[in-house]
Parts: sequence; C-alpha cells; structure tokens
Amino acid sequence: IYTSKLNFDSVSEKIPTFRVIELKGKVIAKKYDNTDTATLNKIYEKMVQLEEMDMILLQAQRQGRISFYMTALGEQACTVAVAAALNDIDLIYPQYREHGCLIWRGFTIDEFAHQCASNSRDPAKGRQMPVHYTSSKLNFVCVSSPLTTQVPQASGAGYTFKLQELDRIAVAFFGEGASSEGDFHSGMNFAATLGCQTLFLCRNNKYAISTPSDEQFKGDGVASKSQGYGMLTIRCDGNDAIAVYQAVKNAREYIVKNKKPAFIEFMTYRQGDHSTSDHSILYREEEELKSWAQNNPITRLGLYLKKKKYREIDEESDKELRKKYRQETIKALKSAIEEKKPGIHELFNDVYDRQTDNLEEQTKQLREHLDKYQGKYNLKNFEQL
Repeated sequence: IYTSKLNFDSVSEKIPTFRVIELKGKVIAKKYDNTDTATLNKIYEKMVQLEEMDMILLQAQRQGRISFYMTALGEQACTVAVAAALNDIDLIYPQYREHGCLIWRGFTIDEFAHQCASNSRDPAKGRQMPVHYTSSKLNFVCVSSPLTTQVPQASGAGYTFKLQELDRIAVAFFGEGASSEGDFHSGMNFAATLGCQTLFLCRNNKYAISTPSDEQFKGDGVASKSQGYGMLTIRCDGNDAIAVYQAVKNAREYIVKNKKPAFIEFMTYRQGDHSTSDHSILYREEEELKSWAQNNPITRLGLYLKKKKYREIDEESDKELRKKYRQETIKALKSAIEEKKPGIHELFNDVYDRQTDNLEEQTKQLREHLDKYQGKYNLKNFEQL
C-alpha cells in the first residue's frame, strides 16, 4: 500500500482486555460463560491450595528453614486456569512463578517441599535453588534462573511438534520484563516465521522486580510487540480465571489447527514481593497494593461460583479448605526438612551421561579429603558417599 501523504504513525488504539466476569463475579461476556462447573470448582480449590502453600513456604524462608522462595500471590489464575485449559501432554516452559501448573497436573505437596528443602528426595539433588521445580512426567521443564532462556527453547519445541504433526504444543511463560531481553525477540520471530506450535504467555504483573512497566516500554504493553511479529494476539484479564481458561483453550485450538503460534498477554498484579530477596514496599505505595486487593482471582471466581449456585462458599467452609491445605503443607515441610541432604558425591553426577576421567579423579580427591578431615565437617546430615 502506497500513499502520497507524509504521515508518521504511532499506536492509535489500545488493544482491549478480554474479560468474562467483573470484580464482583458478575458475567459480562455470556458467550464465554460455558466452562463446566467441575473444572471451575477444581480451579478454585487449586488456587486456594497454591495460596496457602505459598504463605507457609514464605514463612518458612523467613524463619530460615529454607533458603529462598517466590510466591504467586495475586497471579494464581494465570497458572492454574492455564493448566486447566491445556492438554497434560503440552510441554510447559516456565519462568519461575508457575507452580500452579504443577499443582493442577498432580505435583504433590511433598514434592514441592522436598525441592524447596534441597534434600535427597529432591529430583535435582539439591543442585538447584528452591522453587526451581521440574517434572518430566508432568511435561514441565526445569525452571531456569537466567531471564527469558525458555522463550526460544519453546519455539524450538513447538517447531518439532509441528514437523511431527502432533496434537501437542509448547507453552512459554514469562513476565513483561522478559520482553526487554533479546531472547524474547529472537524466539518470537522464529516462532512466527517457522509456524511453530507454541503458545506465548506473558504475565504482565506491572513490575520487573522493582522496575515498573511504564519505565520499560512506551508502547501498548507487550501484546503490541507480538502483533509486530504477525502473531495471533489477545490481551486478557489475568485475574479472571474464566477469561484465562477460555483464552488459552481457544488459542490452543488455533495453534494445532493452523500450525501457527499465538500470544496472550495476561494483565495481572504481583501482590507479593518479587522474591524473598526483595522488599517491594521500598518502590511501591501501600495504597497501590490495597487498590489491587479487591481484584483477587480467588475472590472473583468464588463470587461467581456463589452467584451461580455452583458452590457453597461461606466463611466457615473457606476456613476449613484453607486449614486443610495449610496442615498438608506444614506436615510435608516438616518431613522434608528432616530428610538427609543429598550425598556430596552428587556434585559430580549428571554433568555427563557417565563420569569423565577428570570427574572421577575429583570424586576420589573429595572422598580422601573428607576421610582425612571428617571431624571438621558436619556430614551426618548428608547421605554417605
């Protein structure tokens, strides 16, 4: 298209945010009010479970019982409802706040506790930070600390699923801060040009650690960047569990049918600190936190279920449900902390398929050192060599 007018264009219309229920649980998009009640009740319960587990493990870190933690407070719908809409075979590439997906797929409280305690029953054998979960059987790739590495990886996996003509997609989670990284753009461009079966999910929770989103970019959020790559894009109310479920379900159907990627920007808010190493009160006002408290995804779905008479929700039943999940988490954490730490020899395992000569030599040297100076080390808490 050519024109004789010398006009410099900028974004003229903002991308609207898809929503099914408003803050008080009232339906405003009747066309999409068709999610089955069993699924919605399960989403509600798993979000409550996630919140209670987060609170207990956060307190455990503050008490020095585990070394680090990150909560999903305020963002539960962006993970639990997503997992509900996906197929269990879909491969999830998480950022680090997606443990709600694992809860949905059956990861147990004990497994969470073992990982956070870095004990001998931790699948990563204590070699990862807490909350860096992984589960091959649940198609959940290991959390990676470096920012945005998962985005191009998910593009590659989605390309594989396309070539193999599978009814399967790759799912990449990331925050709006990750869109400032180079890996975001290369991963998006690969997916768009190659037609990868990849769903990109941006949790725009307003802050990249302490950096507010309006200091990262001046365009229309992250969704406009996706449009720039020619990708099917929608912006969704990330605190509306029904909207999240419907958006992901429809996006997945589109990806498999058309063998093209899709992008969803979830508009949400991080109620907690970025991590236990952060103190967000230093860079955001208490009034801001209070204003978002009424936009809690658990409360909103609960109000909807109550209005529809799909669930009996009252103060007493809510207390009982939360008490159940709190007790399960406390019990699991106590047991996990009492477990022995992985054997020190695990430092050298799994680097390669089998130990190389130099690693065998290092293992031998460590064993000899510990034999000679065992009185200098507290080895009783570790599995033996």
